[in-house]
Amino acid sequence: MVINTFEDACNYIEETPKFTKKHSLEHTRECLRRLGNPGKSFRVIHVAGTNGKGSTCAFLFSVLKKAGYRCGLFTSPHLTDIRERFIISESEELTQQEKMVSKEEFLEVFNMVKRLGDKLEWEGKGHPTYFEMLFLMGMLIFKRHDMQIVVLETGLGGRLDATTAADSPLACVITSISIDHTQYLGSTIPEIAYEKAGIIVPGVPVIYCDENTEASEVIRKKAAESGSLAIPVSMSDICVTKKGMEGIDFYLKNGYYVNDIYHISFAAEYQVMNAALAVRTIGTLAKAEHLYVTDSQLAEGIASAAWPGRMEMIIPGVFIDGAHNEDGIRKFIQTAMHFQENHRLYLLFSAVNDKNYPEMIREICSSLKLEYVAATEVGGQRRVSADKLAELFRKAGCMNADAFENPSEALEAAMERKSNDGCLFCVGSLYLAGIIRPELIVITRREVMCKHDRL
Repeated sequence: MVINTFEDACNYIEETPKFTKKHSLEHTRECLRRLGNPGKSFRVIHVAGTNGKGSTCAFLFSVLKKAGYRCGLFTSPHLTDIRERFIISESEELTQQEKMVSKEEFLEVFNMVKRLGDKLEWEGKGHPTYFEMLFLMGMLIFKRHDMQIVVLETGLGGRLDATTAADSPLACVITSISIDHTQYLGSTIPEIAYEKAGIIVPGVPVIYCDENTEASEVIRKKAAESGSLAIPVSMSDICVTKKGMEGIDFYLKNGYYVNDIYHISFAAEYQVMNAALAVRTIGTLAKAEHLYVTDSQLAEGIASAAWPGRMEMIIPGVFIDGAHNEDGIRKFIQTAMHFQENHRLYLLFSAVNDKNYPEMIREICSSLKLEYVAATEVGGQRRVSADKLAELFRKAGCMNADAFENPSEALEAAMERKSNDGCLFCVGSLYLAGIIRPELIVITRREVMCKHDRL
């Protein structure tokens, strides 16, 4: 049966977990084969990791765009619109909205994949899952738009992830690795690193975050077994020269691009590592003559990279950060501590029940002096009650904490409490980031219009 509207297609995709389950890579490869092997028309930069992989993808995509390549970006999850997962760049002049595929094209490609899914179901081979459907759709979209290079973010893990079925990677990139999704990936760093290192392809270079000894050992071993060049990037390779609310300047001490100053428009210092991974990846591919990127194109691409919901300042002094696990929260804390020296701190927080939110709250309260906390609820069936979160904050020492079932009401309360010299951080869940971000954009536009009227 053909689906006739964009909304019905989105609803169908959301319902797929109820009638199918994850399949093997061979199943995904068979799907790609039946769809005409769309991935054979472009090359891939494949990115895995626990935290930072989306940001690293955004830096890579921005640089490739500046260098004039027709490039695609496949990421997950989305914040507000499912089409955010498929971004195309055919020229620099396109706006962000124009980079997303149209609802009409989304629907057309969806029905192509759905027809395949229906046929596989009839054959007893199983319908693609939620993520598998989106991956297959992405591959078709990128072929349709004649992409040269696609930056591909893994969904979960790497070794068994649907994206690993993609052909022709130019490079594999592994970002920071920490404990997360233990029910699927293992309960130790080596186990999780083994899954992430599963994206490594024989003879293809792997550029990786060399900040965890256990993870690095697993990655180096897998690279050696595969005959792949392993290129580590650690904070000791990076020198930060300037940092503030508007961004950070840094340079690399070694590699293809040495001593060039790069600026990122993020306040979070952990984004420096993600940018450095992108710089080393571009440098590695340039050295191998797979890419041509000038120094100025690289610097401009790094500077103009944007990644919504990741320590993103939409209103001066108001940040959205999708930190949603213990490692992400620690990195958020590092950034907030820097601002704590000169600003009062306020927090809008929510979490879902499959994260260790009690420990996240304990670490926040033990490191930061918070003037006020607005706790709220997101995540549907996975939600944690706002009352429970607020009580955990109070028990951890942040006594001025209120509970709001509605995220909009929580935002309003936090904005009212925030002082002119304060910093408000909206943290704890990507669901929260997706809800709050459009509201902050509306506030920003309203303020701009008021200023214009006064002029």
